[in-house]
Amino acid sequence: MNELLGNRMKELRIAKNFTQEQIADQIGVSRQKYARIENGANSVTLDILSKVAKVLGVTVGDITRVLDDAPAVAYRAGAENVSSEKIFDMLDFFYANKRLYAKIHRENFA
Repeated sequence: MNELLGNRMKELRIAKNFTQEQIADQIGVSRQKYARIENGANSVTLDILSKVAKVLGVTVGDITRVLDDAPAVAYRAGAENVSSEKIFDMLDFFYANKRLYAKIHRENFA
């Protein structure tokens, strides 16, 4: 999951002609931390996702859409062995960021 999100953020960053350092500066993290997020070594939070989306001029959904597409196709094709660890990681990600999502949603639609 982290790799999918990181790759998608990298694709969008390159398409918008930003460097890792420029994105990192604008979202308030070190370039090294941002590089680890793009490489899938660090988990990405909804807070980071929303900041990156804002800098790139896209929505969080534009970034996370890759989670809906790739794993489902790979699973149906039998190309990926989905483990309970991945499912728990996804659940942890969801619940850890549920409050922040609600806050962003309220701010955008208030």
